[in-house]
Amino acid sequence: MKKIALLSVASTILFFSCQGPSGDKAATAEKQEVAEQKGDTYTLDASTSTLKWTGYHKGGLNPRFGILKSEGVLTAENNEVTGGTFTIDMHSILTDSASVDPAISGGKTSSDLDAHLKNADFFDVEKYPTAKFEITKVAAFDATTASVIEGATNTISGNLTIKDKTVNVTFPAKITVDANGINIFSKFTINRQDWGLTYGTEGDAKDWMIAQNVDIELSVNAKK
Repeated sequence: MKKIALLSVASTILFFSCQGPSGDKAATAEKQEVAEQKGDTYTLDASTSTLKWTGYHKGGLNPRFGILKSEGVLTAENNEVTGGTFTIDMHSILTDSASVDPAISGGKTSSDLDAHLKNADFFDVEKYPTAKFEITKVAAFDATTASVIEGATNTISGNLTIKDKTVNVTFPAKITVDANGINIFSKFTINRQDWGLTYGTEGDAKDWMIAQNVDIELSVNAKK
C-alpha cells in the first residue's frame, strides 16, 4: 500500500514537472538601436489583442497565469513589419483565479498574488507603472529552426524594458499583413532574472522556489 502511494506521488510530480515553460526560448542581447518606423501606421486593438503570462514554481509545479493590458503601434511597408512600440500597463496585472487554489496556497487568492506582484518584491508598479517593448529588427524565419509556433514567418527582436533594466530579446512569430491590418502571434520564454526580478535577497529560499522562466504569449491585432 505504501509503495502504491509513493508511486502515485512520484507520478504526480513527474506529470507536473512536464508542465513547465513551453514557449520558444528567447535569445537575449544588450540593448539595440530601435528600428525606424517606416510605412503605414497600425494601432493595437486592445479589445482583440492579448498578452498572457505564465509563471511556475520549481519543477513546473503550480503554474500561475494571467494577463496584462497594453497599447501601441506597428508600422509596415510592402506588407512587411518595419517597427513598433508597445507600452504595458503594469497596474493591469491580473492573475487568473483558476491558477490559485486557496486550499493549497495557505488561503491566498489570485488577488493576493496580484498585490504581491505589484509591490516592491517584484514589479514595484508605483515606481515603475509601465514596461515597454520597442522593435529593433524583424527578419525572415529560418525554416530549418524548430519553433512551437506553427507556420512561423519571422523572428522579432526588440528592447524589453522592465523596471529600470532593458534587454534585447529575439523570438519566432507568425506575422500576417493585409488590408485588414497586422496580426502577430508568438509564444516565447524569458528568464525573469535577466531583468533583476527576484523575490528577496540573492540566494533567498523564497526566490529559489520560483522558476526563473516565464512564458509570454502574444496575440496582436493592429488596425489602421
